[in-house]
Amino acid sequence: MRPVTSRPAVPSPRPAGGERPAADGGSSGERSPWRSLRHRSMRWWAVAHLVSNTGTWMQLTVQNLLVLQITGSPAAAGLSISAQAAPGLLMGLLGGAAVDRWPRKLTAALAQVVLGLVALATAALVALDQLNLPVLIGLAVLTGLVATVDGPACALLGNDLVPARDVPSAIGVGSLAHSAGRLAGAALAGVTVATLGTAAAYLANGVSFFFVALVIPFLTLLRPQGRAPDGDDAPLTPEEADTSVRGGLVFFAKRPRLVALAGLNAVSALFGRNYSLTLAVLVTGPLAGSAGSFSAVSTALAVGGIVGAVLGARLRAPRVRLVALLTAGGALLQVLAGLSPGLAFLVVLALPMAVAESVGDTAQNTLLQTDPPPRMRGRVLGAWNSVRTLWGLAAPPTLGLLMEVLGARGALVTGGLVVAAAVTAGTFLHGRRSAVREPVTVSVPVAVTVPVRVGGTLPAQGAAGADGRTAAARAALEPAV
Repeated sequence: MRPVTSRPAVPSPRPAGGERPAADGGSSGERSPWRSLRHRSMRWWAVAHLVSNTGTWMQLTVQNLLVLQITGSPAAAGLSISAQAAPGLLMGLLGGAAVDRWPRKLTAALAQVVLGLVALATAALVALDQLNLPVLIGLAVLTGLVATVDGPACALLGNDLVPARDVPSAIGVGSLAHSAGRLAGAALAGVTVATLGTAAAYLANGVSFFFVALVIPFLTLLRPQGRAPDGDDAPLTPEEADTSVRGGLVFFAKRPRLVALAGLNAVSALFGRNYSLTLAVLVTGPLAGSAGSFSAVSTALAVGGIVGAVLGARLRAPRVRLVALLTAGGALLQVLAGLSPGLAFLVVLALPMAVAESVGDTAQNTLLQTDPPPRMRGRVLGAWNSVRTLWGLAAPPTLGLLMEVLGARGALVTGGLVVAAAVTAGTFLHGRRSAVREPVTVSVPVAVTVPVRVGGTLPAQGAAGADGRTAAARAALEPAV
């Protein structure tokens, strides 16, 4: 356990994660969404992130088509997706604990190599016409298992390349790379499959993983893994000292901010946010549009996501209150979407809906990756991945049931009102608890005295008399002569 060091009488304010803000925090450069790219390692990491996401979306674009070609069953395509997501629900905490214990750069590099080998093996099996559904499910499960380690390792590795005040920028840049990679991957997948076949998409994804693995050794971390920033040598809490999976889960459950984020994520996932499902049903149903009409809505959502990523990258120290506000705002926009009189009105609403979602995600990820102590962040992200996977699996059938019972408009309106009401109730209860726990402070004037020689000697400053006061304190209370 580290020794406790003395603290200043008036501590300087700190953003989430415990790092002190820069002295020039008010300058425009410190608010730039691109400020994280001032660091060379972050520039390389952003390029690697873009390449990796492009390869991933190339594979995801053709994966469902591949399953349909093998089995001819849409249910089998859904099974392959669930098989890949299931390890995140069951093994997320173990993956996060591994990230906290193992060297981060080595862990991320090895995970990328294994994922690359899985993609190359799949490409070889497709090229040789030896891939069947059981093998594909097994590869999907293996990919999901490795992802429980790769996800938090790569996320935290990217944060260690920049100061904590630039983490929102790093996350925003990552969101932009994700969106750009998604667009590029989907476009390249169509061209690649048409010219080179399905195996080529898996081959390209495998190469992208190895590119990331080659970049990682050349990245420079700003601080050693697991060390508190700026020499903050506060003693370890029991949860920090406990490196087990249980310690991470207990820490997550005792952290009000993290529990609040989990609640916000749950209610918004179950009753909204899945716009690719709810808005698609709205367009093709009540609005009497075609499947092609939904492309305009999808484009608006994509543009809004990019705008939101840029705005979110300008954040420095977001709070849970901001996430709650954006969640409630998105819910009210969802209500308006459910009341849309036509397609044009829905396209206009889709843009701010996506902006609110994207900024909220950036703020949420920043809190998750900076609020916990450095030694706990892997396990916190592991627990979060488990929670997010749970809601991700439960949300589609919940929304589907709502639409079956209430229709597309009713599901959007009801879901949005439920989310807004839940956020309002949670904010009210938090305010009540804070008011009850607010300590009452009493100002007591303290006299500042200068020691006076008595009989040619200086009284001992620390020696207390029978009344418990030091000599200097008694002298200060006696009337002046």
